[in-house]
Amino acid sequence: MSDPRITSSIFTRGAVDLSALRTPAPADTSTATPSQGAGPTGLPGSPAGSAAVIDVTEANIQSEVLERSLTTPVVVFFGAAGYPESDQFAPVLERLAAEGGGAWLLARVDVQQQPRLAQMFQLQTLPTTYAIVGGRPIDAFPGPVPESQLRQWLQAVLKAGGVTVAEPEDPRLDAADDALMSGDLDAAEAAYRKILAESPADAAAEAGLAQVGLARRVAGADPQGALDAAAAAPDDVDAQLLAADIEVLSGLADEAYKRLVGLVRRTAGDDRDRVRQHLLGLFTIAGPDDPAVASARRALASALF
Repeated sequence: MSDPRITSSIFTRGAVDLSALRTPAPADTSTATPSQGAGPTGLPGSPAGSAAVIDVTEANIQSEVLERSLTTPVVVFFGAAGYPESDQFAPVLERLAAEGGGAWLLARVDVQQQPRLAQMFQLQTLPTTYAIVGGRPIDAFPGPVPESQLRQWLQAVLKAGGVTVAEPEDPRLDAADDALMSGDLDAAEAAYRKILAESPADAAAEAGLAQVGLARRVAGADPQGALDAAAAAPDDVDAQLLAADIEVLSGLADEAYKRLVGLVRRTAGDDRDRVRQHLLGLFTIAGPDDPAVASARRALASALF
């Protein structure tokens, strides 16, 4: 699967020519019988006809995909009944399409009944999923992917289509946050690491994991005692790191950052690198958009160079 951001690929470079699809095609006269529990295409899952899911043939691809994509992003899913990966992935797409509330449309193509469409889109793998925006394919990926990656990809498709939608809540993240808030640090760490294994760039999970580390470091500490010890020993690295952690937990992140930037200026070698890494970990908790983090990063760069 490509990067969730829309990037240059064989699909954006015009390898798929949809011009042939703009000419009227004969009406679909297929008499294939869908498998039990399948929709009209023969693919398993929800029946078409809802606002979110449509079944596509040569006869309607111009109106249902190309023309509709001029105003609403269309995700075209190529699958076939009886292919396990196709059967398992189609319901995930259908659920997310329903969840999207019409922000994007899911167009299903059963390649067993529509072989010409499979040829036109140069399919090599089943299933394959395309994004069509403005009447042209902008990205695609073969096979099934984890739901977390699929959600990121869909967000990028919607952005490319000029659609602004709220980020959906992630139940995995909610569960990890609940474990953190309840003090079950082992469960929280495992949950955050699982999210990061599936979505390595998930900033919320990175922040959560950093919070787990912070909670472990301050466990059992006397806050005022830690601050007093740091004031009495300004060059004691351990005392200063603990004091910075206490300040972050007390809502004094600015003071924590200044403390550690000053310590970076006064240390060298392994101690200096240890302080720098600790400070970067505290930045992760706040997130890159925090103005205090941006200011502290500039101060850190000045202290280092």
